[in-house]
Amino acid sequence: MSPHCDLYRFEVRLSGTGGQGIVTLGKILGYGLALEEGYNVAQTQSYGPEARGGASRADLVISSQSISYPKTENIDLLVALSQEACYKFYRFLKPRGILMVDTGLVTQPPTNVYVGLPFTQMAADEIKVPQAMNVIVLGAVTYLLPFVTQEAVESALKANLPAKIIDLNMKAFALGYNEAKNSFGDSPEFWCQCPSTESSLE
Repeated sequence: MSPHCDLYRFEVRLSGTGGQGIVTLGKILGYGLALEEGYNVAQTQSYGPEARGGASRADLVISSQSISYPKTENIDLLVALSQEACYKFYRFLKPRGILMVDTGLVTQPPTNVYVGLPFTQMAADEIKVPQAMNVIVLGAVTYLLPFVTQEAVESALKANLPAKIIDLNMKAFALGYNEAKNSFGDSPEFWCQCPSTESSLE
């Protein structure tokens, strides 16, 4: 599938603590963007041991062009699922970038300009499986990114998760997407520069 938006370079950092499924979240999102939407994607990751609550992050660089440098430098979307990660990585967010947090875990965001949902609580209360939190986050991220479709990420979920847990995770994904749609408002159009325009995203 050809990309439906031209992207010069778009950077995403997914961050939290060990055990939150950050790396899996990054892999599934990267799969959907690359194999389903047709973008070039570079993914890097760093994670600490779950038992010690070590810091964890997954970074994606997304582009319609070749990617000359695979690591994030100026983040367009920062997802912070712990207070520590939010403090640590907020300084790398672009001036027009967006911060998305788990409002149950990030109680003191470093800015008043952010979006968020209680993802961990939603997983426990609505899905009854705390480990599904990362897929709820994936749904919210998919809503925020105007250059990836629900269908692409749903296909990525089916391709990367065991068949026995697909139904539960599809429910979690839909929950995150719909709650983000109801809570966050319109997806930021400035992120996406469609092919009909002459300039690329800067």
